[in-house]
Parts: sequence; C-alpha cells; structure tokens
Amino acid sequence: MPVTTTSSSVLIELGERSYPIAIGSALLGDARQYDALPAAVAALVVTNSTVAPLYLQRLKSALAGRYARVLEVVLPDGEEYKNWQTLQQIFDALLTSGCDRKTVLFALGGGVVGDMTGFAAASYMRGVPFVQVPTTLLAQVDSSVGGKTGINHPLGKNMIGAFYQPQLVLCDLDVLDTLPPREFSAGLAEVIKYGPIADMAFFDWLEQNIDALMARDRTALAHAVRRSCEIKAWVVGQDERESGLRAILNFGHTFGHAIEAGMGYGAWLHGEGVGAGMVMAAHLSQRLGLVDAAFVQRLTALIERAGLPVRGAVLDAQDNAGRYLELMRVDKKNEAGEIRFVLIDGPGKAVVRPAPDALVRAVIDDCCAAP
Repeated sequence: MPVTTTSSSVLIELGERSYPIAIGSALLGDARQYDALPAAVAALVVTNSTVAPLYLQRLKSALAGRYARVLEVVLPDGEEYKNWQTLQQIFDALLTSGCDRKTVLFALGGGVVGDMTGFAAASYMRGVPFVQVPTTLLAQVDSSVGGKTGINHPLGKNMIGAFYQPQLVLCDLDVLDTLPPREFSAGLAEVIKYGPIADMAFFDWLEQNIDALMARDRTALAHAVRRSCEIKAWVVGQDERESGLRAILNFGHTFGHAIEAGMGYGAWLHGEGVGAGMVMAAHLSQRLGLVDAAFVQRLTALIERAGLPVRGAVLDAQDNAGRYLELMRVDKKNEAGEIRFVLIDGPGKAVVRPAPDALVRAVIDDCCAAP
C-alpha cells in the first residue's frame, strides 16, 4: 500500500533564486517530491555515518528513477569534522566519479552536512545545483534555509563559506522520530529564537505547547517548523546576504559560538550554545534597559523547559569573561573589531548593536557562575 504524503510549503522569494520548503510527513522517500529538480545524469548524496544507515537507501531509491547514477559519500558525524579535510571528501567523490556541472548534490543530514554540501556545491565547477534534506530539527528550522554554507576554522565558526541557495528544502517530520533527545532539544533553541526577535504570538504559543513539542507531537511540530520557516523566509527575502536585517537571526549566537569554539567543537551542540547564549543576550538587553526582568525570566524558563542549558560554560578559570571577549571578536557581525550583539529591543523586536565591554563582562560573570 503506498504511503500517503501530507505536506505544505513555504516559498523563499529571491527572484530567479526562489525555491520552496516542503514540510510534512512521508516526503523523503516520495519520488514525486524531486520532479521539479534540474535534469542531470548523476546525483551525489552527501550524508554522515549516523544518518546513512537510517535514510540513505530510502533517498537513493527515490532518486533512482530520475538520475542514471546516484552516488554517495558518507562523512564522519560531528561538528568537529566541519573542516577542510572533510570537505575534500566531497570533492574527491565528485572528481573521481567524473561528475559534471549539472550534477545535483543532496545534503542528507543535519546542519554540518548541509553547510558542507552547500559549500561544495557552490565551489565545484563554480556552482552546481543542490538540495537540502535536513534530518535534524535545527537544520529544518534554520541552517538548511537561506543559503548560508561553509566550514569552521579553529579560530572561528562558519568563517569560511559562501551564500549559495538550494533548489529545494525537504523537511520530512518523520525523520525527527529517530533524533536523540539532546539533538532534538538543540533544535528547539532555533525555534525559540524566532519569538523574541520577530513574533511574540509565536513565543506565547511555544510557552503553551512546549510539552507537546518535547513529546514530538506531529501537529505541534508541523506548526513550529512551518512558522519558523515563514519567519526566516521573510527575513532572508529582504536581506539575503546579511547586510542588515538578517543579522537578527543570530540572536544568542555571538555568545553561543564563543562557547562552542572555547569548549572545542562538539563538546556543546550548536543549539545548546544558542540556548545559553540567548539567556546571556537577554540579560545584556536588560542591563541596557531594552527589556525588563520579567521578559528575561520568561525566556529563561522556556529555554530550560526545552531541555537546554541556561548557564554559560566556563572557558577560562582565570579570566572567563576575557576569553569570551577574545572569541567574540572573531565574529562575522563585528565591524572594525567592535563586537556587535543581537539584542532584544522590546519583546518581538531585535536590534544589532555594540555594548560596553564592562557590561558584557558583568553579564558573563553572572551567567557563567554556578547557580
């Protein structure tokens, strides 16, 4: 009996680079979902060692009727592998298989796989088509959407990359059933961020439905993924290359990236860093008089209910705040060496601005101390 496919879609409007985000159940293995993709002789599925046993063959089977050759490359799993050496494995697979400029790349995995596959697609023969098939909640609501691709450098996260849009993003909610609880909570951080920066009605809904989301209720998940993608689509449609508005999507990320880099990539999941980073950014917003303590408490409580850390990591026992500041100065949003933070300028509205080092130090000291 054929599986019934149920889906909705969100359009990223970027003129000739526009593309749909399909959201629903039973999508990944449905060959019809790929009908509108560019014709080619070959497709290359890039995945990792965790996802491959679960979904690789299902995707390859769905693509077999469209592409004469469906190739694969299986990368090691983890943020610590988001580097030049791992990226070369994708190029090696393309070149040894004689792939041409019409070859379509498919990113089957979470944010690391999506970012690296997109960067490889942007670079190989100066650009080949690619598709995002995100298998984590974080990737479905954030990293797979908007065309940011890249790899990490030991001195900074995502500092090497390109803006390169996919042809399609396919968010199959069923794959979230196999996501470990820690990874699922990490994805909720990127869902939660959309409320304070753009939509407090969505924030209210999250407060009311966080238990259903934690239980992976399909109806609640469908709404959360769709609304997150709608907000990101609205922002990206106005500022594709992060020259202004798009920077608000990095709420919590300046502190969070410092935690990830300072602890060593992989020690904290990206979403865990963002969770603690949002709390720190909210406290900084309060100290600058932009929000009140009640808002900070609401946000902190929601992040904690999502199973995320609300205290920052201690990166240096001797000068913890100094280490944070050192790492945060290596950030794409910075201008002339000045750290620019995404802050909440009243609930539902974000602003990007600097803050005095002394104030930042005080926030770090308060938010990283033992509770």
